[in-house]
Amino acid sequence: MKNFVTTIVVLFGFFIASADRHRNEPFTDRALYNLKTIANIVAKKPIVDIDSANVNLFYQKYPKLKKYKSDVMTLYKNRKYNTIWFDNKGLIEFANLLYSKASQLENEGLNFNLAYRDKIDAIFNKGTNADLSPVNTEIMLSTMYIFYAKKVFHGIDSNKFEQIDWFLPRKNVSYTSLLDSILAAPQLLDKNEKQLFGQYYKLREALTRYREIEKSGDWPLIETNPLVPIHHLGDSSKTIGQVRHRLFVTGDLKKDSKSNVFDPELMEGVLKFNRRNGYRPNHYIGPRQINRMNIPIEKYIKTIIVNMERCRWIPPALAKEQELIIVNIPAFKLVYFKNGERALESRVFVGINMMETVIFSSSISRIVFSPYWNVPRSIVENEIKPAMKKDPDYLEKKNMEWNDGKVRQKPGEKNALGLVKFVFPNTYDIYLHDTPYKTNFEVDIPLFSHGCINMQKAKELALLILKNNPDWPPEKVDKAMNGGKEITYVLKKKIPIHIGYFTTWVNDADEINFYFDIYQKDNSLADLLFDYDSE
Repeated sequence: MKNFVTTIVVLFGFFIASADRHRNEPFTDRALYNLKTIANIVAKKPIVDIDSANVNLFYQKYPKLKKYKSDVMTLYKNRKYNTIWFDNKGLIEFANLLYSKASQLENEGLNFNLAYRDKIDAIFNKGTNADLSPVNTEIMLSTMYIFYAKKVFHGIDSNKFEQIDWFLPRKNVSYTSLLDSILAAPQLLDKNEKQLFGQYYKLREALTRYREIEKSGDWPLIETNPLVPIHHLGDSSKTIGQVRHRLFVTGDLKKDSKSNVFDPELMEGVLKFNRRNGYRPNHYIGPRQINRMNIPIEKYIKTIIVNMERCRWIPPALAKEQELIIVNIPAFKLVYFKNGERALESRVFVGINMMETVIFSSSISRIVFSPYWNVPRSIVENEIKPAMKKDPDYLEKKNMEWNDGKVRQKPGEKNALGLVKFVFPNTYDIYLHDTPYKTNFEVDIPLFSHGCINMQKAKELALLILKNNPDWPPEKVDKAMNGGKEITYVLKKKIPIHIGYFTTWVNDADEINFYFDIYQKDNSLADLLFDYDSE
């Protein structure tokens, strides 16, 4: 009883002191809050009482935040309407941390453009008046949390995906579970690989580096001489010196010797630049490379930001699957992971013009050796029939035949599908297959398909998939590929395949790679992203 009386005396003194400070003011929200605080501490109740009525009233008062209402309401329902941002001492420290992260959203390639930001700033800036009651302060901070979590961990709304033809599965975000985890471990605000695909954080570091370059202004235009468009080892010119400096700035060279001579050291930097930017390993400097180097730094930055957004959509667990295939369309690359390790990389070529390869996910269920190619009706009508009119023997020359009113190409080395194809269910009539056109892989942009994915190392992939399968030794695989008879093997375990679109990627050596935006998707996504970011 003595302790209880002492507590009452102390708290009453606190209230009197507060009232004295405000003696020339009307009975304000702050005074009411102090009185309520005393009662709540004595009764061991929450400092701020939240209920659905409070939330409804808040969004009536601040209508520009109404789109966050549903998620905020769910957040409080899941937490049984307990206060999140206050304890007996006032605002919890995590509130300051979240505000700091939101204020630095540019580090995530985003902007802190939440409506009524001035009131949020006033909550945390001493000497300013937020003009918010404790209840409204609580709900305003919860709104800021949802805003931040949506921007960073979720990205643009899923209903906009149809505009960018992205059909890969998107991760789900529980804002309640996310909040619980970062309240328990605040460092997850900086890096949370359970919520964000690991590539996101690599791109974020690259964004920081490229913004530092932009800030330094060290991105001068490389001058060219139209009379000398190509530079080889041993050549000397002012352009070569400028290229050397650019490769030093981008990290392709460790130092800048200031030399205008195309020496072996510069050659190493050129080869690295070519590899990072989707070019074949050409041992010269030509107009295409210089044009690439002369792209304004802000465009590189925009490319990084756009691909960070794509990373927000990817379920982090995808990278932890023990067996899967990933195709990156702009990189013209396929990677096969087996037992969690990178088992194979292969060049691919994809669809062009009106037959773009679709961005989606499926699972390989069958391997077909010595496949028939059932020619799509559109190709029959637009290509084969006109060719038959010019040459009646066209089908025979192409090893094709009519089958039940359709055209198919018989198995063999000249079959458009090559010697093996990998089948995965989809509505786009797309599959992965070998090709007889191997020379197409020797160019920078190997575009040459009607939408399917043509693979350089198809035989190697089949052998790896069937490795350690006693029923399919290498000799049997080779015979099945060259037997002239279609043979299908149904996989005992399906292999996930994900066909994605990333125009920049940081590899395991922390080198940033930029690829050609062959389908011109970056600009359309940037428009959506920056429009979303301006809301």
